Amino acid sequence: MSTSASSGAGDGGRSQLAFSYVTALFFIWGAVTSVNDVLVPAVKSIFALSDTEAFLTQFAFFLAYGIVSLPAAALVARLGASRSITVALVVMVVGCLLMPLATSLRAYSLVLLALFVIASGITLLQVSANPLSAVLGTPERSHFRLVLSQAFNSVGTVVGPFLAAHTLLRGGLFDGGPVTDAKIVESLGKIDIAYAVIATIIVVLAILLYRARHLIDAAAPEVAGGSVLAAFGSRWALLGAGAIFLYVGAEVSIGTAMVNYLEQPNILAVTAVEAGSLVSLYWLGALIGRFAGTALLAKIPAGRLLTIVATGAALLCLILTQLSGSLAGVLALSIGLFNAIMFPVIFTLTLERSSAPAPATSGLLVMAIVGGAVVPLAYAAVADATTRSTAFAVPMICYVVIAVFALAAARARVVMTDAVRPGAAH
Repeated sequence: MSTSASSGAGDGGRSQLAFSYVTALFFIWGAVTSVNDVLVPAVKSIFALSDTEAFLTQFAFFLAYGIVSLPAAALVARLGASRSITVALVVMVVGCLLMPLATSLRAYSLVLLALFVIASGITLLQVSANPLSAVLGTPERSHFRLVLSQAFNSVGTVVGPFLAAHTLLRGGLFDGGPVTDAKIVESLGKIDIAYAVIATIIVVLAILLYRARHLIDAAAPEVAGGSVLAAFGSRWALLGAGAIFLYVGAEVSIGTAMVNYLEQPNILAVTAVEAGSLVSLYWLGALIGRFAGTALLAKIPAGRLLTIVATGAALLCLILTQLSGSLAGVLALSIGLFNAIMFPVIFTLTLERSSAPAPATSGLLVMAIVGGAVVPLAYAAVADATTRSTAFAVPMICYVVIAVFALAAARARVVMTDAVRPGAAH
């Protein structure tokens, strides 16, 4: 009996350590993804782009989720978690190394290609790590673990924009005065520096995770594979995918537009680097909210809490369509707090209710992150046609639909298939 207890304790410690390694992945892809919010105003100035053209950076980045997610789910089922994570990090490094080529040729199209490759690696990471985070422990704590991992993702999204703003939006074209070739070259060089640093960090993390691969594989419960297409046969997998599509689209629209929105004379009238630094506050709200969410989820049912925060975000967006001045800037930044628990709760609510295997459901949910490519273009089109304030109507609609999803999920029966249940035998 003592041997069994000792074994259980050992399994628990192994799962906790594996969970820590997996959570480090959430941090790195949060930081890399949030750099795009500052990259958009940088390429807008360097390549003289409209809002819609500049938002193509997010389109190229998040398009990878739509194209790569389902093949990624198949790859994870074939290679296993640890090897899939290693492949994902290598792909991200390749994307970072493409960026200096793009800047040396001054080819915006190659910048978009580099972002697509980086995002392809992140997509594979998401397919591998999100279900890992959910199952590395007891089933009843799955919401808690994924929200906690997403909290560290938010640490990355706070650090990323701040450092990127002080790298990409200083010097060169952002010093003011006439546009010269020397200033363009300096600004392009700042992009090279940013992605060289990112590549270095990823390489270090890849080495650490490769050395811990046996720990991750041993701690991760076996998960039924099945065809990734199985998710299309589950009503709740499709509903969850729709909610993820809209959530990511709304979050990315607001984060990407934030620098140019806050710069406006009728909002905060600040410089580009100041506005870029303030974007960190948008993501800081998500960070605070996710840590608070881990506590709230112990007291409030996940579906009910999701309904509350989605409704709050929708109301803020409605107010921002009619408001200007410093208060508008503060309210726009505060939407991050309401976004905090949306992704992990939608994810786990869907995993619990989906009748498809977890890898298939996870693949479809991560594919739905392609909403970050589509919805921001709709926001930019409305902003170009009207104003950036009016364009907040686009994320407002997204949040309203998410609130409806949350209400339905709160009333639905939990399936909790063997593919989701930790320790299931297959």
